[in-house]
Amino acid sequence: MEMKLFNQKAMSVSEIGVHMERLYSSSFSCYRNQPGLKFSQRLCSCPGVSPNNRYLSKEVISSVNREKLSTETYLSRFNGANGVTQMRVLEAVDDEYGGVVVDPEKLPSNPNAFAYVLRSSLSHWTMKGKKGVWLKLPVEQSEFVPIAVKEGFEYHHAERGYVMLTYWIPEGPSMLPSNASHQVGVGGFVINDQNEVLVVQEKHCDPAFIGLWKIPTGFILESEEIFTGAVREVKEETGIDTEFIEVIAFRHVHNVAFEKSDLFFICMMRPLSTQIIIDDLEIQAAKWMPLVEFVEQPLIQEDSMFKKIMDICLARLGKRYCGLASHQLISKFDGKPSTLYYNVMETHNTNCIGN
Repeated sequence: MEMKLFNQKAMSVSEIGVHMERLYSSSFSCYRNQPGLKFSQRLCSCPGVSPNNRYLSKEVISSVNREKLSTETYLSRFNGANGVTQMRVLEAVDDEYGGVVVDPEKLPSNPNAFAYVLRSSLSHWTMKGKKGVWLKLPVEQSEFVPIAVKEGFEYHHAERGYVMLTYWIPEGPSMLPSNASHQVGVGGFVINDQNEVLVVQEKHCDPAFIGLWKIPTGFILESEEIFTGAVREVKEETGIDTEFIEVIAFRHVHNVAFEKSDLFFICMMRPLSTQIIIDDLEIQAAKWMPLVEFVEQPLIQEDSMFKKIMDICLARLGKRYCGLASHQLISKFDGKPSTLYYNVMETHNTNCIGN
């Protein structure tokens, strides 16, 4: 017995197109105008398929293989009696803010499948009253990016292995948090018992700073503490092992790299070794420089920022200033260990005596 998906009378190609557009939106339309695709005058069940699983027959699309007709792609199963489509939804978990986070490991393998299921998912989440959608696309499936953008997704951020896109369902401005707004740098002010400062000259720098001897600096890595980042950067650039004492001061500036803001922490460090071994890729030269000679460099004296930093460091050495030491704490808000930097004014503290 032949099972009809619409009605018993024959349908024209244009009528089939109207029904398919209604059922699959534009997901199916990409096949209607391709060379070699033939439409029959009727739709029937595929031979060998259970009556509960109704699909388009081979007569409808002669060049589309079975993989593209499976539920993994974009043609879904009909609900026998009433002809309602069971729309497949992307695997996702609810977040705590009324949105969903799509599972990047369970995305369809085919771009056409992804286009169909993404559209179905947005309809489903809209009916469910969801708000934000987080869609993480691995670099191996970068061909999905323009599909998602066409559906209204926006770029959020990108890393080496993926791009993150977002979609805000309710009307009005998106309430999803923006991408990270800052980069974080550190500088190590390392001074030995002979009042010598560990300084470097970089191989690649602004022409205005050629010849300047400066403290070792660098960026904090992901999931890295400020104090461990300072120790690491000094070691990488000069080969000197150090001990973090405290944060002397920090600078905040805006619209730097990639229009992001910048936080730069100046850290007081104690040397644990003396032999310098420079990083040939970044550093031109490194040495121990008398503190007075370092401070009197014209580029430092002429720059209000550099000069103020040196004034603070000198005040700290003279015990007329106290910086921010690191303290490990656990907050009940997230249950995670964190570092709080603060000043302790205690007379028995030999590292710091406040004024």
